[in-house]
Amino acid sequence: MPRFSPALTSGATVSSWFATADALPSFQPLRQNSTADVVVVGGGIAGLTTAYLLGLEGKKVIVLEDGELASGETGRTTAHLSFALDDRYTTLEQLFGKEGARLAADSHRAAVDRIEQIVQQENIACDFERLPGYLFLPKNGTTEELDEELAAAHRAGLSKVKRLPDAQATGFQTGECLVFPEQGQFHILNYLRGLVQAIERQGGRIFTRTHVTGVEGGTTARVLLAEGLKVQAQAVVVATNTPFNDRVVMHTKQAPYRTYVVGVRVPKGSVTKALYWDTADPYHYIRLQEVPGADYDLLIVGGEDHKTGQEEHPEARLQCLEEWVTEHFPTAGRVEYRWSGQVMEPTDGLAYAGRNPLDSENVYIITGDSGHGMTHATLGAMLITDLIAGRENPWAGIYDPGRVTLKPESIKEFVRENVNVAVEYTELLTGGDVDTSKEIAPGTGAVVRRGLSKVAVYRDTKGHTHECSAICPHLGCVVHWNGLENSWDCPCHGSRFDAFGKLVNGPANSDLPPVD
Repeated sequence: MPRFSPALTSGATVSSWFATADALPSFQPLRQNSTADVVVVGGGIAGLTTAYLLGLEGKKVIVLEDGELASGETGRTTAHLSFALDDRYTTLEQLFGKEGARLAADSHRAAVDRIEQIVQQENIACDFERLPGYLFLPKNGTTEELDEELAAAHRAGLSKVKRLPDAQATGFQTGECLVFPEQGQFHILNYLRGLVQAIERQGGRIFTRTHVTGVEGGTTARVLLAEGLKVQAQAVVVATNTPFNDRVVMHTKQAPYRTYVVGVRVPKGSVTKALYWDTADPYHYIRLQEVPGADYDLLIVGGEDHKTGQEEHPEARLQCLEEWVTEHFPTAGRVEYRWSGQVMEPTDGLAYAGRNPLDSENVYIITGDSGHGMTHATLGAMLITDLIAGRENPWAGIYDPGRVTLKPESIKEFVRENVNVAVEYTELLTGGDVDTSKEIAPGTGAVVRRGLSKVAVYRDTKGHTHECSAICPHLGCVVHWNGLENSWDCPCHGSRFDAFGKLVNGPANSDLPPVD
C-alpha cells in the first residue's frame, strides 16, 4: 500500500506519522442524495470516533470528509494520550470550581481508557501503550508551581500523582517534577485505520473528497453538498477542527494557534520512553516513538506556539525547537521530520462538545481541542453519542459549546483574543507586503495592494504568478503568507488556504475569491 501523498495534507511539511505508516484508505465521493440516522462531517479522530461509537449504538452513519481521512490536523498531532492537562488543574479549578476540575480529569482519563478499550476490542495494531508522564519546570520555573498543581490534581481526584526530585530518566534530566502515571501514546494513523475498518464492519459509509456547503437542523436535518446533493438525517455532528457551520459565535470563544514539532533521531533506548511536558508558556511537549528495524528511536518534541497568521518567520520557530532539543538531550542526532499543526484554544481552557449554540437541537459540534486533540476528540465523541442516544452525560455542562465562563481569568482572555482580532482588521487600510509582484521570489507569496483591493500573489518555482483575493471569505480579514507550509493563513480566526487559494482549513468554507 502506498504512503500518503504530502499534497493531500494541510500543509507543505509532512509529519512522522505519514512517513511511517501506509496510506489510509481513500473512498469515493458521494454522488447521490442519501439518508442516514446521523451524518458526521469530518474524517479526523473526532469524526471517526463519533461514527464508530454511534455504530455501536446501532445507528446508520455516513461520514463526509472534504479531503482524505486524517488530511487535516489529526495527522499533525504528536499523539499524546494524557489527562495531565496543559491548562493545569490549578487554572481549571479557578475557572470551573473543584467539581469542574474533577469532571475534566475524569473525562480525559475516561477518554484514554476508551481508546485502550477500542484498541483491544478491535485488535488494532497501533503501538498503543501506557506510560508515565512527567511535568517539569523550565529554567525560570518555581517549585511553588509544582506544589500548587500537585494539590489541585489531588483535589481533582488524581490521587496517584506524586512529586519527585527527578524523573530518573535515562538521557534527560527533568529536575523536580510531578509524575502522572498511566498516560498513553499510540500511532495515530494506524489507530484510525483500525477505526475505519471497524466502521465499515458496522455498515457505516465513508465518503471522501466530498465538500459540505451547509448544515440545516430541524425535524429532519439536511447536509448540503457542493454538487447540489443533500443527505437527510436525524442528527448531524460537525467535527472539523473548527466549525464552518457557525459563522461568528464559536469563533469569539476560541483562538487558532500554530504549533511546531521536530522528530529527532536518538540511539535506541538512550532516552527513557515516557511523556514529558514543561510548565513554560508556550510549553514543550515530548515523547518517543520506536522505529521498527532501525537502530534509533524518534524523539518527538513540540512547542513554540503562536497565533495563526501572526509570525513572519515560522522557520525560526523550528530552529528554536531544534536548539532546545540539543540543549536538553545529549544524545540527539539528525532531525528527521519538521512540521507544524493548528490547535484551537478556548478562552477558558476546555473544549466544546455538544449542541451548536443558536442552532437546532440535532446539530452538534466538537472543537476547541486546546492541545489535547486525541482525548478531547474522544471524550467529545463519547459525550455526543450519549446525547444522541438520549442519555445524560456528567460532562455535558463543562463542555457545553454554549457555556459562558464569567470568571476574571476567562473574561480577560476573551477580551485579549478578540482585541487581537480587531487589530488585524486595520490591515484592510494598510499597504501590501511588497509594492509589486515583481518583488516576490519564486516559491513564495506576498500580499500586494492594488487600489482599494488587496491581492494574494504566489510566484511558483518556475516564476509564474498566481493571484487571488487576500480577503478571507469567512469574516473579511487579510490573509498572511506562511512560508513554512506554503499557505495563506487568516490571522483572525484561523482559516487557511493553499498557495493557489484553495481552502485547507475552516472556519471559511470556500476558496479565496478570484481577482477581478
